[in-house]
Amino acid sequence: MSIRLITFDLDDTLWQAAPIIQGAETALRDWLAGNAPRLGDFPIEALGAIRRMLVEQEPGLRHRISELRRRILFHALNDAGYPDAEAHALAEEGFRVFLDARHAIELEPQVLPTLEWLANHYILGVITNGNADVRRLGLADYFRFALCAEDLGVGKPDPQPFREALRLAEVPAGQAVHVGDHHEDDIFGAQQAGLRAIWYNPARLTWQHAGQPDAEVHDLGELPRLLLGWQRQG
Repeated sequence: MSIRLITFDLDDTLWQAAPIIQGAETALRDWLAGNAPRLGDFPIEALGAIRRMLVEQEPGLRHRISELRRRILFHALNDAGYPDAEAHALAEEGFRVFLDARHAIELEPQVLPTLEWLANHYILGVITNGNADVRRLGLADYFRFALCAEDLGVGKPDPQPFREALRLAEVPAGQAVHVGDHHEDDIFGAQQAGLRAIWYNPARLTWQHAGQPDAEVHDLGELPRLLLGWQRQG
């Protein structure tokens, strides 16, 4: 059965996430140093303790990472002596600073030409547990839809995001494939929902997990040839 729908993970698939998140964390720290001096050098351990407390109180926040970050900021600012209203305002503005920097993404040269080619032959969608927004990145025209755990209230590897993608595209699972880097969230999650799964593995690591991906690519530019090969095989 031929492929009609391709869904993509974002972080560490369309771009490398670590340097972007580190840059956004630095931008936030610099902003807080100038705008919330009472916070001082708030220890990382304390932020971790706030996160654990919030997730324990409301487990659904694990999949709402933007809201979780806002609340962590609020509690840290509140603990540092800022009144509720001021802490809320600072947390919201600080989060916007973080989110702006979080979207300062440079794509690898092959990404846009590959998306362009694929969008002319397949329905494309996004399934992400992160909070990057393809609209802010100028990529929305390539994708029919973008699903994030923040909006769904549940993230990969749960099958629900994949099933929602199939519903939106009006495509059966047997005609869909998901592309991602994570063995559990992307490969196991997609396969559990009945999709094929392509492991994006630029570091050429050895697969060391249960099961197997349906295919592996080391560069997104390999996708068109792989998909055309599947099509020829029927």
